[in-house]
This record gives sequence, C-alpha cells and structure tokens, in this order.
Amino acid sequence: MATAFVVVATIKDARTIAVAEVPEPRLVGALDTSRDRLAITVKEMTARVALQPDNAAAVVRLAEVLLRLQRINQDDRSGRAAIERLDAFLSRHPDHYETARVKASALVSQHRFTEGIAHANRLIARDPRDAWNYGVLGDAYLELGDYERAFAAFDRMGALQPGPPAYARVSYALELKGDLPGALEYMQRAADGTTPSDAESQAWHYSQLGMLYLQQGLRADATREFERALATFPYYPAAIEGVARVRIAGGELKAARTLYREQFARTPATHLAAAVGDLSAVLGDAADARRYHEMAEQIERGIWAGGQRQPQVMSRLLSERGRDLATALSLGEEAAARQRDILTMDTVAWAYFKSGRLDEAVRNSTEALRTGSRDARLLYHAAEIRHAAGDAAGARALLNRLPSRDITDVLIAEGVTRLEQSLRQ
Repeated sequence: MATAFVVVATIKDARTIAVAEVPEPRLVGALDTSRDRLAITVKEMTARVALQPDNAAAVVRLAEVLLRLQRINQDDRSGRAAIERLDAFLSRHPDHYETARVKASALVSQHRFTEGIAHANRLIARDPRDAWNYGVLGDAYLELGDYERAFAAFDRMGALQPGPPAYARVSYALELKGDLPGALEYMQRAADGTTPSDAESQAWHYSQLGMLYLQQGLRADATREFERALATFPYYPAAIEGVARVRIAGGELKAARTLYREQFARTPATHLAAAVGDLSAVLGDAADARRYHEMAEQIERGIWAGGQRQPQVMSRLLSERGRDLATALSLGEEAAARQRDILTMDTVAWAYFKSGRLDEAVRNSTEALRTGSRDARLLYHAAEIRHAAGDAAGARALLNRLPSRDITDVLIAEGVTRLEQSLRQ
C-alpha cells in the first residue's frame, strides 16, 4: 500500500498552485448543473440528437447530463441510457475520442469495471497526458479491490492535473487507509476548487465533507456541511441522508426515519428502503420494518432485471437482517469471486459468520481490514467475528479503533452496544 503515500506526496507538492486556477475537468466543462438546468439540457440535447445523430457535442453533453442525473436521482437507468446514446454514436464514429472518454466513465458508473479498465487503457494509449482517464482507471481498480493499481492511477492523475477531481480521489484513498483528518483536508481542497457554476459537484463535495466530519463525531460541523449542500442544491439526496445520519447519531430515530421515508418517496433506492426498515425495527414497528425490507429486496431485484447485478448488495441486505442466509452466502461468494474490495470482503465475511462458518469469516474479515479503514461497519463486524472465535482482546482492540461512538447506522450501533456489554461480562 506504499503507493498511496506517493499519491499524497504528489498532491502535497502542488500546494503552491492556486486552487481557483486549476482547470476544470473536461467531463464537466461549462455545464450549469442546477436541477432545473439539467432537466432543460436533457430535453434540448435529446431533441438535437434526434435531428442530428452525428452531432458529437450534443451526444457528449447529453451523456454527461444523464450521468449526473444517475447520481442525483440514484437511478441507474440514466446511466444505461447514457451508454446507449454513446454506443449508437460510436458505432458510426468508433475513433471519436471525447465520446469514448465519456463512455469509460459511464461503464464504471454501471459497475462494468473490467470493461471500464480496458476502455480507459485504450484511451490512455491514445493520449497519455489526459489526466481524467487515469481517474476513471483508478476508480475501476478501486472497486475491484486492486488498491495498488488504483492509487498509482490517482498518483498519475494528480501529477498531470492537480485539482478537485484528483483531490477527491486522494481523500477517498486516505479514508480507506483510516486517515480521516487527511481525507477531510483533501476533500475540503476539492470543495474549495469546485466552480460555483457546478452546483451538483459542490453539493456532492459538501456532503462528503459532512460524512467525514460525522465519522469523527463532529456533528455540528457535519450539519453545517449538509446544510450548505442543501442550500447549494435543494433536496440533494446525499445531504438529506447525511442529515438523517446526524439525527441517528443524536438518538432522534423517528426524525431520521421521516427523512429517509421522504427521500425514498423522491428516489426509491434499495439502501433507503433498508434504512427505513431498520429504523422501524428498532422503534418496534415490526410490520413496517418487514414491508420496507421486502421493498428493498424487490428494488434490488428490479435493478438486476435491468442488467446491473450487484450480488454483494443483496448479500449484505439479507445477512445483516437474518433473511435467507443460504442465498446471502451464495451471493457473497459470487461477489468475492469477481472483486476483492474491502466492502465486498466484509460482506462475505459477515455472510459466513451468520451461516456459522467461523474460520471462513475470520479469514475474509482479516482481508476486509487490510487497508486500515476505520469504517464502523467493518470494525464492528470484525470485532463480532473475533469475539465469536474466542479472541476477546482482538475484539476490544477493533472496537477501540472506532473513530467515534456516533455510529450512524442503527443496526451497527445496536450491535456495538451489545458486543461491548458482552465483553464487559
């Protein structure tokens, strides 16, 4: 993992560059990303492409906006539509660089990581000085759990073009390694360098800052960043979820459930339904919990039907709630066979644990901890597994690594409380 430190050194060498002077990534360009403007742009570019199917600028702009809407609406259908538009154009103009460049990002957004890597490498061969392609390459390697290659790609990106896209990736690399203050510093630099015309990116950066503050138990700072995101981009999903997590950390579970329910009505995503169900379970509303947990599974199966199969999502959904453990384990093993990132390894470790296969749980949990992450879910699961294996000291050590007792997932918070009580006996 030494490569990650090279990334940081490269970016720190660029401290003398004025952030405001860093050129914007070409993927964003001069796009106004307010909610209304994005909707108008989709209509305008769709009409233009219908009349001029070989208008490269219109195809690229339409695909960019669709990818933004995928992030905003938490709906992968926009990403699939972007790829369809790009493929239609590339079938007639296979060597068009800008269109191929956007497709690389779209492939990764659809969890087609191996394809994204191959696509990004072809683009790098054509233009080794284009920093953005290294970011896409690193994103894909990161999701597959190949952290050495991911950090090397981010290092190259930062060396070629220091600026918000590189800083945000360094922030996540540091978060993976458990350096939350460092992650916060680089995410702040990314936020500071984002153009005010790009409201959606600003809101995303502020939301990430909020989560980094919240992980460290700094609720007031987190709330400030989430509110800033919402002022910049009203009803921004990540910010609303952030506020809900602040409420959970403060013990306001009913208020958190209301926020999650309202957001679910706007963007019916798997994780939102699961969050409502979890809160209802803790609040004693078993019927509501069952209803939302079933909705979460239905939504995820619908995503699979659309072509985006993410077995680790369903495995975690089932195993953490004690539902159909045989399927949870099978899906966890399927996920780990194709990607070894720490979240997937934690998922399969927990499925093994809940299925009573402790040796496999310990082995996979150890792999999930290999970067030094201080993620509460990973640490709690690992501690629970160590405790079951008879390693009480190891379990205590893992719980002591939690950056804060402000745990923003009710299932994890309850689990930590129970485990601490058991360790004290």
